[in-house]
Amino acid sequence: MKDNDLKPLLSAILSLKTENDLRAFLTDLCTPKELEAFIERWEIARLLHDGTHGYREIAQMTGASTTTVTRVARFLNQESYGGYRQVLSTKKK
Repeated sequence: MKDNDLKPLLSAILSLKTENDLRAFLTDLCTPKELEAFIERWEIARLLHDGTHGYREIAQMTGASTTTVTRVARFLNQESYGGYRQVLSTKKK
């Protein structure tokens, strides 16, 4: 995936003004399973960021595999993108 390929989608998302607009757009854009995967990964990221649960416990709580928990943890803690960290730090304020 090239960055230029992502720009139109990012622009579309940034143009949305309300939660209802974003909900409608995501519902049109994604299958129910894709949305479930986003929801699951976000819950895992929040639980990992909270720091009070281990990987296996998070897997049990969310129904995710430990592989998914580990992958989210890697992106949360090690990868340079920082997307999870940015949103989680904003949500704490």
